[in-house]
Amino acid sequence: MGKWFFWEVAIAAVIIAISEWKRLQEQPGKDRIVFLALLLAGAVLSFLNLPDTPGPTSVMAYVFKPLRPLVEP
Repeated sequence: MGKWFFWEVAIAAVIIAISEWKRLQEQPGKDRIVFLALLLAGAVLSFLNLPDTPGPTSVMAYVFKPLRPLVEP
């Protein structure tokens, strides 16, 4: 993934936001905020390499491994 992927996702997000914004003008402000938050979350998640991301068990082991000597006899 290079810089082109970033620009492709950014342009797609802007096009989606512009095309949907006309419909969102009739909705309450909370709906617009939720729409933008979900669009931003989707864009950020597209940049992550999720298949190679460690799972919750690996993260917990990494966080608590330094505390192991304090707990074990």
